[in-house]
Amino acid sequence: MKLTKLRIAGFKSFVEPTEFLIEPGLTGIVGPNGCGKSNLVEAMRWVMGENSFKSMRASGMDDVIFAGSGNRPARNAAEVGLHIDNSDRRAPAAFNDAETLDVSRRIEREEGSTYRINGREVRARDVQLLFADAATGSRSPAMVRQGQIGELISAKPQARRRILEDAAGISGLHARRHEAELRLKAAEDNLVRLEDVLREIDAQIESLGRQAKQAERYKSVAADIRRHEALIHYLTHREARQQLADSERALEADTRLVADRTGAQANAAQHQAIAAAALPALRDAEAAAAAGLQRLLLAREQLDAEERRARERSAELERRAAELVRDIERESALMADAAATIQKLDAESDALAADDEGSEDARAEAAARLADTERSLAQAEQALDDIQRRVSDIAVRRDAALRAAAEEEARLKRFRDEQQRIERDLAAIAQSLGADADPAPFAAAMDDAGAAFQAADAALVAARTAVAAARETEARLRGPASEADRKAQRLDTEVATLKKLLASGTADLWPPVLESITVAKGYETALGAALGDDLDASLEASAPAHWLASDEAHDDPALPDGVQSLAALADAPAALQRRLRQIGVIRRVDGPRLRSFLKPGQRLVSVEGDLWRWDGFTTAAEAPTHAARRLAEKNRLADLEIEAQT
Repeated sequence: MKLTKLRIAGFKSFVEPTEFLIEPGLTGIVGPNGCGKSNLVEAMRWVMGENSFKSMRASGMDDVIFAGSGNRPARNAAEVGLHIDNSDRRAPAAFNDAETLDVSRRIEREEGSTYRINGREVRARDVQLLFADAATGSRSPAMVRQGQIGELISAKPQARRRILEDAAGISGLHARRHEAELRLKAAEDNLVRLEDVLREIDAQIESLGRQAKQAERYKSVAADIRRHEALIHYLTHREARQQLADSERALEADTRLVADRTGAQANAAQHQAIAAAALPALRDAEAAAAAGLQRLLLAREQLDAEERRARERSAELERRAAELVRDIERESALMADAAATIQKLDAESDALAADDEGSEDARAEAAARLADTERSLAQAEQALDDIQRRVSDIAVRRDAALRAAAEEEARLKRFRDEQQRIERDLAAIAQSLGADADPAPFAAAMDDAGAAFQAADAALVAARTAVAAARETEARLRGPASEADRKAQRLDTEVATLKKLLASGTADLWPPVLESITVAKGYETALGAALGDDLDASLEASAPAHWLASDEAHDDPALPDGVQSLAALADAPAALQRRLRQIGVIRRVDGPRLRSFLKPGQRLVSVEGDLWRWDGFTTAAEAPTHAARRLAEKNRLADLEIEAQT
């Protein structure tokens, strides 16, 4: 066998189609490590029918396809072709009609390999036999691969025998013998199977003989059955004729009985007509009793609900009473502290007044400041924020006066120390100068020091007067400020209580629509009476009872003339707007007169809670509902928050 050309495309490192010509003589390929020399040998072994991916140095047969690089994408198929010169016509008979054989193998990723010889698809076994007949092949010793020389040296006798068989050119005969043995083994297996089938057929023949005997017996038994059935039919016919005669006699007796019963039925129908005439009165009485029972049940449910709300309100009032007791105790403690502070300030004021008793000018200035303070107090009583600002200003002035008094006392002490030092210095100077020294300069210095001392003393008196006036002003303004603080604390307590009560109803999985509604002050009872239990439904579509937004209906009837819609007095979600527009708010005295003007779906409600519906249903005002009380608490909370901010 003479190989003339090797064609490779997409196999391992050969991504582009490449052809290697195998010229007569010795053809060699030289190159550095990693250039792909071994890939050429593996390509030839692969096209010759190698099916072991380990022999291809891969983890799977798909790994022989080019896997891509930094500059080229991966390929999905690989193909290797090998051209063989068949001019001497030594190929198998099936392929010996051409002088050149083109053996190719193509593999696509995850689809397996396909073998072709001269364009015709063949089996892998056919390709392996083709090369085995030529004493070569993918695993033939004629294909010398890397490391095979060492394997030949250390080969076992069986491997050496294979080398000799390849050299003798009989390896193809061994391959065909192996295939023939396999076919003979399959033929033997088929014969064994055929014997089993024959035994099964013999058993079936015996079974069919038994079934034939049973069929003959069945025919005789079936004839006996048909004869007995005919006898049974005859006896049945005779009994039926006897029963027919008996039935005719019974029919005559039943006809007479029907005539008697018809007369009785006529009498019963007459009694029924009489009873039917009396039935409407009994039904009216039953309806009246049922209506009375329903009213009693509704009244009992309302009383139970009112009792439950009364208990809740009582518990709430008890909690608020306890909070008020604690607030009173805290305010009493604050009042005691304020009284003690006032007594202390009065004592200090008396002491300062005793110190300044002889100063008329100071009293006049204090009186003037007192008048100014009284005018400031009158202005502070008009607004809480102005009072607090003036109190803080006076506190700042008092602190400044105290600091000034301390500074003046420190200056006075420094002046006195300086005066004593000067006197000591003058005495020392006079002693050193003797009796002939002139004392005039020293007397002038003493006079200057005395004048400075008097000025410091006057500043100290003025500072003390300012401190006394500031303390008196603080004492006067402390009362209104404390009252304002107590009022603010009371407002904060009530706001916190209302927030806690309102927050207790919003922790449900489906919060009621009531939590999303605000109504004008004074109309809480009207809204609660108009919607009732519908306010407990949620806006969530997953809730069992919920509100859904409806399309705008321009054909909804208008309310009677002069009636204000409840939608104008309540801020509610869009899902309730259509309902609220059909509810009118009127005075209680106008309800009976305007009820006749209502259209289907409309209703009227008074501020007190009276309800008139279009279908004639009317309810009088009762105790405010839970929804009305909750809306009132929300409005009260808003008012308290505004009052606390002002």
